Amino acid sequence: MFTISPSIYILRVFPFLISWLVGGTSSVAAFSLSMSSSKTIYDVPNSGWASPQWKWGYAVGTGHDCAAICRQRYNSRQSRVSLIENLCNAPTIDIKKREPKNFEEVKLILALAWQQGRWDGSDGGRGGYGDVLATMADATRYESDDEEENSRRLVQDMTARFRLLGPSKEQADSMEKVLEILENDVDAACRKCSGLVLEAMGWDS
Repeated sequence: MFTISPSIYILRVFPFLISWLVGGTSSVAAFSLSMSSSKTIYDVPNSGWASPQWKWGYAVGTGHDCAAICRQRYNSRQSRVSLIENLCNAPTIDIKKREPKNFEEVKLILALAWQQGRWDGSDGGRGGYGDVLATMADATRYESDDEEENSRRLVQDMTARFRLLGPSKEQADSMEKVLEILENDVDAACRKCSGLVLEAMGWDS
């Protein structure tokens, strides 16, 4: 069994307590992120973008193992439609009830969609989401020690390319509101942004 030393516990919990006590827009974001901060995906040991065992793009490694689970989980159209609905409606769902609970799973879904998009053109083409996938695989920009900043960067990079997907006016308007949501609830903004990207790519078809 793993144990957490008092010093590590204080380092992890103290910033959130301070945010909660002083209030402000960061309190909701901090708590939201605390709900999905695990870097391990599907309980696969040594998984996650920053893990040396991840080996994204190879036929071996925990990335390959998690991708197989992910493809099976979202094999049906209904499962994909339900996921997009959950993601897009995140701002209206209690943070304890948002699915998937671990946002790292959403990042994996995005990565697989963008990987496929390179072949069928649904990733926005040159300068599109293939660049975001490359950044994700580099495990630097979105994998720092500051989870809130990681999420903000991902949202910024996704929203900046959204027009390349040729979204509908309704989708474009919804994406504009994501940046407003980002000010108060980073987790909800990430989820809604991800859902809109997947929807505009036609991932649920």
